Amino acid sequence: MKTTPWISIILSMSMVSAAFAGERRFAYLYDTETLPTDTWECEQWASWKLYSTKNRYEFRHEIEYGLTDRFQIALYVADWRYDKIEKAKDKVDYRDTAVELIYQLSDPNEFFLGSALYGEVQVGDEKVELEGKFLLQKNIGPVTLVYNLILEAEWEGENLKQLDENTGVWGNSLGISTALGATGLSVGLEALHEQEFAEWKGTDKHLFYAGPNLAYRYDRFFGVVAGLTQLSQDEGEADHQIRLIVGFDF
Repeated sequence: MKTTPWISIILSMSMVSAAFAGERRFAYLYDTETLPTDTWECEQWASWKLYSTKNRYEFRHEIEYGLTDRFQIALYVADWRYDKIEKAKDKVDYRDTAVELIYQLSDPNEFFLGSALYGEVQVGDEKVELEGKFLLQKNIGPVTLVYNLILEAEWEGENLKQLDENTGVWGNSLGISTALGATGLSVGLEALHEQEFAEWKGTDKHLFYAGPNLAYRYDRFFGVVAGLTQLSQDEGEADHQIRLIVGFDF
């Protein structure tokens, strides 16, 4: 059967898109899908956080590579931030460079439940951080459900030889996203919970955030934005935050 040129173009674009990773639907959570072998992805992150006394702008430049169909590595070339502080001098800080590893245990498109292990090492002038996550994903038609179990350990100080502050964090994140037909758009919700342990000692401090997200993919290009509001009323943490991630596969 013959096809018209425009139908051939659409089919070709669909096959190209299918050769790359699944749509990025969440800004604060990770799903369990990884890049195919020998493919690359570039992401640019921008976050805004509103505190009672300052505005904080955070930026990340990330490159990802699919070592195999199930094993993905990423480099955070640089994490840095800009603080606009009331009644004080504005401040710009380089935070760290990091390596991220994701190993897919089960594919959500082939099994009842997708799962993956996530590991990250961050090293900066004044900090070292280790982060591990257990990722779960369930696809139900156009709906994607994601859960992240998080454990972090962070050491901070004046320099790498004097890391005298040790903090542990564990958390849970939940996300739901629904694709809007064949538009490339999806909408959803994200919810975060964290509990911080100074020197790994007990604490009653719980931090909760929740809010909507919107994602879009066209061929190899994608973007996702989410806005979260603090529900726990902790004055030392951001009251509101927005994160935008844009990227492309190549």
